[in-house]
Amino acid sequence: MRKTILVLFGGCSSEHSVSLQSAQAVLEHLDRNKYQPLMVGITREGQWLCYRGPVPAIGGGEWERDRAVLTPCALAPDRDRHQLLLLGDRVSRVSFDAAFPVLHGKNGEDGTVQGLLELAGVPVIGCGTLSSALCMDKHRAHLLAALAGVAVPRGEVFGSGASQDELSAAADRLGYPLFVKPVRAGSSYGIAKVNGPEQLAAAVQEAFRHDREVILEETVPGFEVGCAVLGNGDPTVGLVDEIELSGGFFNFDEKYTLKTSAIHCPARIPPEKVAEIQEAAKTVYRALDCRVFARVDFFLAPDGRVVFNEVNTIPGFTSHSRYPNMMKGIGLDFSTLLDKLVELGFAS
Repeated sequence: MRKTILVLFGGCSSEHSVSLQSAQAVLEHLDRNKYQPLMVGITREGQWLCYRGPVPAIGGGEWERDRAVLTPCALAPDRDRHQLLLLGDRVSRVSFDAAFPVLHGKNGEDGTVQGLLELAGVPVIGCGTLSSALCMDKHRAHLLAALAGVAVPRGEVFGSGASQDELSAAADRLGYPLFVKPVRAGSSYGIAKVNGPEQLAAAVQEAFRHDREVILEETVPGFEVGCAVLGNGDPTVGLVDEIELSGGFFNFDEKYTLKTSAIHCPARIPPEKVAEIQEAAKTVYRALDCRVFARVDFFLAPDGRVVFNEVNTIPGFTSHSRYPNMMKGIGLDFSTLLDKLVELGFAS
């Protein structure tokens, strides 16, 4: 019998539109001989809507406009049965077997939805509550990675009560240029490269728009590399890729348009450095209690140092996104990869 997979997309997040594109790709490549999708879109305002319309209408946001194929819904909290409550003229229930949150950023990738699903006893196709929350938190992820023996950038964290003098002193200790980042945000929202003291205050103010804590972080010379990881316990790694920038940093615009940058998969680095990055990715993956899948990103410095940057527990999932391409490089096409993810989600 086919298993029914609750696919969540959209979300109350600044990355709402990216989630729609990822979810459309997932739904188009999910093997319908094995799985029946139960599609639930979450609006920017946080309303859950069961969607029964065409998949191609999801990516561009048209799905939300046809009220005839939408029914308000909620997750049933009963642990003994996995059901969606359809809140139409009469309340009805639809059963499903597991949930695949194809959500990016806050209120979807940060442990909030994972906690709701785990509370209801629903198998989650992806990282759990703890690892999702840890990986979204740049500061605490760095602390744990460092304890596991992986190099991390120097940085200092501040809450909203920090004075300008405290921030300036930290910036002087770290040295310019440096990065100012929200501690918990995705897709480079709120991140700024600060080249001098005159830019610091505005960058900090923007970062605080996205989170209650900000981190000032040293600039690591070199370039970014990433590694796809798949599995529970003893994970499999995909190819390592490389981000080539013509200037600036890999911000939101560059991540989704590649106007002035390029992604090389496999990375143009020596095999021994590839192996080192893959081992570091597995170390971080385990240290942060990841399961099913994640993408682990690093900086590769000119002196050969591999420095941890961040983990994306729900990376971009279109057919041309980095994670699927890394896994395609080791023989897992998109549909086969999705099969593996679902299988791993059901595993303990």
